[in-house]
Amino acid sequence: MEFWTVLVIAVGLSMDAFAISVAGGCSIQHMTVRRALKSGWWFGGFQMLMPILGWLGGLALRGLVQNVSHWVAFALLGLIGVKMIVEGVRDPPAGECAQSEDHGWQEMLVLAIATSIDAFAVGVSLSILRVSIWWPATLIGVVTFSLSVAGTLLGCRVGGLLQDKAEVVGGVALVAIGLRILLEGLL
Repeated sequence: MEFWTVLVIAVGLSMDAFAISVAGGCSIQHMTVRRALKSGWWFGGFQMLMPILGWLGGLALRGLVQNVSHWVAFALLGLIGVKMIVEGVRDPPAGECAQSEDHGWQEMLVLAIATSIDAFAVGVSLSILRVSIWWPATLIGVVTFSLSVAGTLLGCRVGGLLQDKAEVVGGVALVAIGLRILLEGLL
């Protein structure tokens, strides 16, 4: 498979992770390189792993993934998004900031899985096409890592403008992404 074809696939697959990284960056008050890299590692790592798992699954799981992936992604992103909206709307206790400092590993795991379900499906497709998975999976992971780090840093800058509504905006973005995935899957 040609480099440019894989690059376009990688950029397309990383857009959800980029958008979620921007949303997550909005809720981080004190940005550090470590926090931006955390987003990159989670999303880039899963975007690299899932095509490999899909490729290994091959034809056996193709029908299952195509039929439910949009529902799973919608449910996961919707739940996290609604949680963020509720937390952002609630009044913070006295002396506390309305913005969260960071996503915990459980939330990052759910978000990373939700954004990489379509990468799993790409891996299944590459398996059917008898394309070696190692080069595409590596490029997908590197592109997603890079865009997620950039998105987190960008979100932090935007978050400063949004002040206490950053978490609500991030939650709305997650619900919107989940809804978009669902609608694409249904149509």
